[in-house]
Formats: sequence, C-alpha cells, structure tokens
Amino acid sequence: MIPTATTEGARDSAGPARPEDLAAALLTREARRDPYPFYARMRREDPVHRSAQGIWYLTRYTDVEAALGDLRLSNDRDRMTRAYTALGGDLKALSRLTDRLGRVMSNTDPPDHARLRKLANRAFTARRVESLRDRVQGIVDGLIDEAVAAGPTMDLVEAVASPLPMAVVCELFGIPDEDLPQVKTWFRRFGRLSEDIDASEAAIEQYEEYLARLVRRRRADPGDDLISALVATQAKDDRLTDSELLSTCFVLITAGDETTTHLVGNGMLALLRHPAQLARLRADPALARPAVEELARYDTPTQAIVRVVAEDLTIGGRTLREGELAYLFLAATNRDPERFHDPDRLDLTRPGNRPLSFGNGPHFCLGGPLAKLQAEVAVGTLVRRLPHLRLADEAALDWRPNPLQRRLTALPVTY
Repeated sequence: MIPTATTEGARDSAGPARPEDLAAALLTREARRDPYPFYARMRREDPVHRSAQGIWYLTRYTDVEAALGDLRLSNDRDRMTRAYTALGGDLKALSRLTDRLGRVMSNTDPPDHARLRKLANRAFTARRVESLRDRVQGIVDGLIDEAVAAGPTMDLVEAVASPLPMAVVCELFGIPDEDLPQVKTWFRRFGRLSEDIDASEAAIEQYEEYLARLVRRRRADPGDDLISALVATQAKDDRLTDSELLSTCFVLITAGDETTTHLVGNGMLALLRHPAQLARLRADPALARPAVEELARYDTPTQAIVRVVAEDLTIGGRTLREGELAYLFLAATNRDPERFHDPDRLDLTRPGNRPLSFGNGPHFCLGGPLAKLQAEVAVGTLVRRLPHLRLADEAALDWRPNPLQRRLTALPVTY
C-alpha cells in the first residue's frame, strides 16, 4: 500500500530534492542506483526524520531494532489503511485486495498475530526447510544448465534469481508439474500489482480458488508437503479456520518470492563488484552460509518496512503521534557505523554479523530461513560452476523504482 512509482516519476521531472528534504532525496534516480550515501546522510543529520508528508523515517540500528519489537508500532491492515487515507492516498483498489486476502500474519498484531504465527510454525519448521536443500540444489543446477546451453551470456535475474523461489515454493507446497505454467502466469500478474490492479485481483481470485481445490485434495489424500501439514494443524485444539488456512497458504507462497529474487540478484552483483571476496568464496565453499548473511546486510533486499503508530511514543527524542506512519529502513541500519565496523565494506567473514535484513521481534520474516537457504545454494553454485563469471555491462544496470524494495531489473553477465 505504498505509492512510490508515481512519486518518483514526479521527483525526476522536477529535478533534485531540496537539501533539507531528506526523505524526498531517496526518490531520485541517483538514490535508486545507490541509496546508501543518502541513508548515511539521514543517520548523521536527522536519524528520526519527519518528511514533508508527515511520514517518519528511522535509520539508526538501535532505534529500528527497538521499534521492531514495540507493539505501539502496529502492522494492522485497518490502521494502515486509515493512516494512508489520512495522507490523501486513494486505497480503494488496494483495499479490495487486502479484504480478499483476509487477516493474516503479515497484517495483524498480537494476540491474533501470535496465534497465527504459532500455528504456521508447527507446519513450517526448520527441519522442513532444510529437507529441501537437495531439491533446491537440483533446481539451481537445472536453471544454470538451461542458461549455459542458451549461450555465453545471460540475465542472471531472469535465468536464476527470479524462477528459483517460485520453483522451490511449488515444491514445498506439492503443486503438480502440470499446474506450473498457470501458477507462473498468476505470479507474474501479482508482480504487476501497481500497474494493473484489476488483473492482479483477478489472478488472486483464481489462485485462491486453485488453492482451495488443492486443500480439499490434501484433506482427502495427505502428502509430505506444507499444505498437508497446515491441514493437519487444523485438527489441533487451536485451529486455523478455512479462511485463515487459505490466507496463510497465499502469504507463505508469495512472501518469499520477491525477497529471494532480490537477495540472489543483489548478492551476486555485490560479489562481481568485489572480486577479492568472490575469489575468497570460490576458494572456500563453506563460506556460503555466512556470505549470504553479509550479502543481505550489504545490499538489503527489503530496504524498509512500514508501521503505523498505535499509541504515542518517543524515539530518538522525537514524539511519534497515534495514526502517523513510520518507515523503518532496515538497509540503513545495516550500514550503521555504530553497529558495524567499516559498514560500507563487503566482508564475507565479518564477525558478530547480526543485520536486521529479515526484521526482528514478533514479525521476524517467517520465510527468512528458506530465502537464505535458496541464496546459499544459488550463490555457492554459481560461483563454483562458473569460474569466469563477470559483469557484461555495468552501465546497463538499473533498479526498479521502489525505495522499499531493492531489485535489479536485470543482471547481464558473461562466463
């Protein structure tokens, strides 16, 4: 529910932001290519910054870490809608989508959130994630094989980073191979939410109907997949309703898609720009796991998350009032020199590395471990199998115009 693209377009046509308007500076093309100098300036000059729109921007590690665990900062969808409406945003179309998706973990507060999260955790276990490692490896190898067979160059985002998470999630949910083309079509339409909300809503409706049929099938014939595990959770005393089950399936299937794509794409670009670190990983494949943590810190996939103030509170000496919006910039905290030594340096063996890339507190990303597993396998395999991998055209690199998500439009490489 964040209207970013049109705002950015207006900023481009109007010229640079005024120096005192720190939030607006993040919407320039210069910041789209490299937002980190802008975060550094905000941390120095006004780390709890109130924009001209009345939105709070938090950029220090200590402030954001505390805010992520503070229940006075709400994730409730109804509060969020009222806050954006108060700023003059037209959210009627987006409200149709949130109404269709229902109240799920990602848009509720405790105690509802704690209950839904507990039930999902019973099914989405660390053991289940780790059990996917061999299958993830097979998917990554297959994607690389296809790309290499097609020629000496590839768009690494299109060839590996983008198709990987969908293939893995379909495996996790036991979606039959014959249904994959249609599922891919729905996912593409979800990704064009800001461009064609009617098509996105139609895709969501069709996908929900498909999931409902899949749930009925799993009730009749359970398997070793996540939907079967969630159906089994319904049999417990504290159970998911049918509506909650479908909404939970939808969120789990879609939430990790973008994050994993961004993590693999951004991470590989960082390595290609830092050949010494790339060589270090190639020489020691065991570094793949800590490398992913550092890559997620260095160029954070989800740059910021949004909360609405449910009760007046003070952060960094500033008072945030009930009903106001707060953007918590995870990417800015991950380059905070008060928390990380030499934060603008990529260091795959960085000691004590605890970035906030996947959040913190009650809303810590449920799909984070799966995203990290996929990135670990994908990055490690690309480095190992393509020893001469390098950027094909640095000047051609561009990023999507969304300051809250950092995704390359393409990553052209040769090998």
